[in-house]
Amino acid sequence: MDKTADDRRMVTAALTGDRRAQEAFYRKFAPAALSVCRRYTQDRSEAMELLNIGMLKVFDKLDQFRWEGSLEGWIKRLVFNCTIDQFRGKRKRPTLEIALWDQPTAEKATQSLYAEDLKKMIDLLPETSKEVFWLFAVEGYNHAEIAQRLHFSEGNSRWHLNKARTLLKDKLASEPFQHNRYAG
Repeated sequence: MDKTADDRRMVTAALTGDRRAQEAFYRKFAPAALSVCRRYTQDRSEAMELLNIGMLKVFDKLDQFRWEGSLEGWIKRLVFNCTIDQFRGKRKRPTLEIALWDQPTAEKATQSLYAEDLKKMIDLLPETSKEVFWLFAVEGYNHAEIAQRLHFSEGNSRWHLNKARTLLKDKLASEPFQHNRYAG
């Protein structure tokens, strides 16, 4: 049976208040949405709290989904937006999670750089530049989406990204990062 047709039936039933359809919807899409939340916190209970807040927003806006793209992608985007809003409200910033943290990158300039150092450097960026860098480099947003999300121009988004890159590049070029501090 067609997956999209099944999703449409489930969404239609959920919108009419069918609790079974709402539960099925939650069970189907919560794991993908939880993976978004887990990128921002290692605490499982906090991730579940973020997931539930995000899924409430999804149910609240479910009637606005236009079936022009992936339903799962739309859900993940809403949960991401809610998660970022929660961190913004608490003045707690998401941290960068890097897989294989103990492996140096292949590029010459960052061979001795480890995830711990990168996280510290990103956290030192000015707030708006850090947020633009995060959205662009980690989350994959383009400048138009960032500008709309942060309520400023695309040129301003580009400027903040360039500023963040310049500051990070300068920091990488500084003496403490010229040698591998973990080498024996």
